[in-house]
Amino acid sequence: MKLSIDEQLARIRAHTVEIIPEDELVRKLVSGRPLRVKLGVDASGPDIHLGHAVVLRKLRVFQDLGHRAVMIVGDFTGMIGDPSGRSDTRRQLSRAQVEANIANYREQVFKILDPEKTEFRYNSEWLGKLTPEQIMRLAATHTVAQLLARDDFAKRYAAQQPIGLHEFLYPILQGYDSVAIHADIEIGGTDQTFNFLVARELQRNNPLGEPQEAQCIVTFPLLVGTEGVEKMGKSLGNYIGVTVSPDDMFGKIMSIPDEALEQYFELCTDVPAADTEQMLTDMKCGALNPRDAKRRLAKEIVTLYHSAEAAEQADETFLRVFSGSREQTLEDYAALADEVAIPADMRGRPVWASTAIHRLGLAKTKSDAARLVKAGAVHLDERQLSDPQEEVVFAAGMLVRVGKRRVARLV
Repeated sequence: MKLSIDEQLARIRAHTVEIIPEDELVRKLVSGRPLRVKLGVDASGPDIHLGHAVVLRKLRVFQDLGHRAVMIVGDFTGMIGDPSGRSDTRRQLSRAQVEANIANYREQVFKILDPEKTEFRYNSEWLGKLTPEQIMRLAATHTVAQLLARDDFAKRYAAQQPIGLHEFLYPILQGYDSVAIHADIEIGGTDQTFNFLVARELQRNNPLGEPQEAQCIVTFPLLVGTEGVEKMGKSLGNYIGVTVSPDDMFGKIMSIPDEALEQYFELCTDVPAADTEQMLTDMKCGALNPRDAKRRLAKEIVTLYHSAEAAEQADETFLRVFSGSREQTLEDYAALADEVAIPADMRGRPVWASTAIHRLGLAKTKSDAARLVKAGAVHLDERQLSDPQEEVVFAAGMLVRVGKRRVARLV
């Protein structure tokens, strides 16, 4: 049965932060034609994770409403590195790294999207063909002052941190993707709003061709990573991939802090809002153990990306390993581990244990880290630490554990 415009809008609005502008989106929906809904995916890592899935799941909603998903893999822009939300210059990727990272994107994306209603494109198709003159004409559409008005650039400039000239080109080239594919709508996280607005401007005032009707913008909250602080991201290693094993997925979800439960239920599952609200209320009054709420969350997510049977088996495995009487092994904890990059200035150098635990994102503050070390909650592989000022050389492959749930494998 065909849905009314109000019913379509209700499905689109769910869990969104902003629709820019909504009246234009209504007009596009009223036209009745299949709309081209754009989603850009960078190539900074090989995995699609739950943070990507927040937007991919909405893209599936658009498909179910009769529209076409246009997935843009940023193989060209990936060699620049998206500066959005960054406090430093993102590492540029080589062509070989980009190609390796996108090799499995299709298989992962189609765990969520309908392949028959998906167009899969690489922005090197058009960006790689631009001449120097055309790049100059695109760059001339925006001023340095406009780009420095971006929060991330403004903070770095004020702190006298370097900003590469190539980073200024990123939002313009990403914006041109919308021109190249004639996007009607672009969806993504709130950190991409500036880039999406650049695309609207380039469509209306296309310096390389005919003007186009500007795309509408739909933005979403940024899912926090497994530590509950930073945005989930491949470069931070705090992500849960959609293709990891059921046991691994289940274990990582069980490791998230209690404070992140509401967001994960809202953005990563189909659990009705009323059910989530009741669970949170029960947790606050002590009627529900947060661990049981996390088990419900983990089973919901594993079911989405594997099966209900796999979710039940993962739940049984988790309870057997972490709720039974036997002592956990290093292999048990390794199943929960997130990959975390060792900061460049810590590699091969002795660092205080408390300082390192904080900088690796396993404690909110240095004082928290010192307290955890003193309490015997910190282990390096199988060795328990006790002195916050012990100097330790952290190496790739080392397993760092804080308590039973925060585990990192260093890379």
